[in-house]
Amino acid sequence: MAESNKMKEMPVNKLMVQMGIPMILSMALQAVYNIVDSAFVGNMRVGSEAALNALTLVFPVQMLMVAVGIGTGVGTNALLARTLGQGNSKKAAKVAGNSLFLGAIIYVVCLLFGIFGVKAYISSQTVDAEVLEMGVSYLRICCVISFGIIFFSLFEKLLQATGRSLYSTIGQVVGAVVNIILDPIMIYGIGLCPEMGVKGAAYATVIGQVASAVLLLIFHIKLNKEFEHGAKYMKPDGGIIKEIYTIGLPAIIAQALMSIMVYVMNLILKFNPSAQTAYGLFYKVQQFVLFLAFGLRDAITPIIAFAYGMRSKKRIQDGIKYGLIYTVILMILGIVITEIFPGGFATLFNAGPSREYFIGAMRIISVSFLFAGINIAYQGIYQALNGGVESLVISLLRQLIIILPLAGIFSVFVRNGQMTVSLIWWAFPITEIISCFVGYVFLKRISKNKVDVLN
Repeated sequence: MAESNKMKEMPVNKLMVQMGIPMILSMALQAVYNIVDSAFVGNMRVGSEAALNALTLVFPVQMLMVAVGIGTGVGTNALLARTLGQGNSKKAAKVAGNSLFLGAIIYVVCLLFGIFGVKAYISSQTVDAEVLEMGVSYLRICCVISFGIIFFSLFEKLLQATGRSLYSTIGQVVGAVVNIILDPIMIYGIGLCPEMGVKGAAYATVIGQVASAVLLLIFHIKLNKEFEHGAKYMKPDGGIIKEIYTIGLPAIIAQALMSIMVYVMNLILKFNPSAQTAYGLFYKVQQFVLFLAFGLRDAITPIIAFAYGMRSKKRIQDGIKYGLIYTVILMILGIVITEIFPGGFATLFNAGPSREYFIGAMRIISVSFLFAGINIAYQGIYQALNGGVESLVISLLRQLIIILPLAGIFSVFVRNGQMTVSLIWWAFPITEIISCFVGYVFLKRISKNKVDVLN
């Protein structure tokens, strides 16, 4: 019970650092999967440009699978933390068990898409036969063996909800190391392993994910002693599933909107394959930076949710304050790195014809990181305080309502030769600034209605 006592008694500033660092590292390592794949694929001896384009096209579906897993985990995380804060261990066991039942359902859906839907999806974005073949091969493997990333996402949140974020990071590190070791072996063909190209990148990724999931399963069973485990708790409970998705559905939609945004941006940039590839490569760098904010958000949510279950106004306010301060610090660091070293990232990916577009995107879009990070922190606060609607609205503004029409309008001027592709990149900072203002208004309202009224 020491972990629960820590959630109750440790000063919030210290608790957020202690929980946040492992979560930030965990999310950063999750982003490393895609960066590592692209770096090795970009240096293939044959077909590297087509392979990079293929990875750009499959990326939205990879993000969508992660979105559903993480979103379900976010709902489980907040509900489990709040339930433990209320001292209800019986319900906590059902929350954990039902999350694993939901994970099995999610995997079946991904498996069916991997078998029947992959080719139609890739062909909607390209007419290049080589890119189509590579994209279908890579994505089919990732979908059919997607149980690794789905259950890793769930076990990660179950450990984080009880304050054991360090162990989720250990699992993530193991998976990342396995992926990095296997990538060159399976992509290029080293030792007894044949050269597999993009298929090798896919197999390396899913093997790393499975390794992480298995390790976190062991940690979950051995360490999460605040509630019982067993198959009987996996029996579907409509009330608990509803509670999980009341909190988690906005997080799923938020993550899914990222997939939709990347997919539509690929369609908008279809007129220029080099710009399309550059955007896909930059998005992986952007994802790495923003995943730092997501990691900290995953500390903000259980800390504030636990305090909300305790009805501790002071701990909630401290969670909001320190969550926003640390997010701003992380995002400033991300901006500095991406503004200073765009050429280094382009060289890492062997960007080739996409290099100029990639550097241009990095110079402009990275300006938005500060506001994007604050928006992500806002969403973690809303989720902890049952503000699912506010979280959903911010996601819709950031990834659908503002960004896509704006980018579409700007692309008209680019295709007509009136402006360069860089005009499209400016849609991102404009969108995040507007969303940040709306998010601040929501924060003031939710604080007044749900925090200030507590004794």
